[in-house]
Amino acid sequence: MMTRQLIYSGKAKDIFATEDENVIIAQYKDQATAFNGVKKEQIAGKGQLNNQISSFIFEKLNSAGVATHFIEKISETEQLNKKVRIIPLEVVLRNVTAGSFSKRFGLAEGIELEQPIVEFYYKNDDLDDPFINDEHVTFLKLANEKEIAFLKEETRRINGLLSAWFDQIGLKLIDFKLEFGFDQEGKIILADEFSPDNCRLWDAKGNHMDKDVFRRSLGELTDVYEVVWEKLQLLN
Repeated sequence: MMTRQLIYSGKAKDIFATEDENVIIAQYKDQATAFNGVKKEQIAGKGQLNNQISSFIFEKLNSAGVATHFIEKISETEQLNKKVRIIPLEVVLRNVTAGSFSKRFGLAEGIELEQPIVEFYYKNDDLDDPFINDEHVTFLKLANEKEIAFLKEETRRINGLLSAWFDQIGLKLIDFKLEFGFDQEGKIILADEFSPDNCRLWDAKGNHMDKDVFRRSLGELTDVYEVVWEKLQLLN
């Protein structure tokens, strides 16, 4: 059994140190939260589904040449990851109007954007993760101009890969949130997770196949995540 020590407990995952200072264990929780933790529930099986989906996506991204922190899935709810120094930015890419983007600009949901839009949010729960621009990012010394350009370019590249994969299984990638960090060599790599917790997916009928099911009380979250997982396995 690998030695571990809890170093961080988040809303969706616990992070453990290992005997290798450059490797951590991420353990997915059976917990769903929304509205910055205001709505919270324990949902049996959610952690396992998120781990399966995120592990699968990260394996495909690694194979496609995207540098990520993912090493391997080691149990139903756990994966080994490279330890990174997280950049306190949420990088959001939007392909279609939905959620806070629609509310902010008074737009109906479901409008296809002429080109994907990349947004930054300052990763700070106490401030409710506010929307910020490039100049805010450099002022706060979260990233320099070269790093900002890379984050945008890499996010757009990842969007191209993910959108194509989801299109193959009849799902539309509406928007998603990514997090990046610096590895031990100072290289920026993709971190955190990719699951229906941090993206929006709609099926051909416009049904929500993501955490909006929980946010908006549209049904059973794990039923929807199970469908996403079953569809993803068709890509193998």
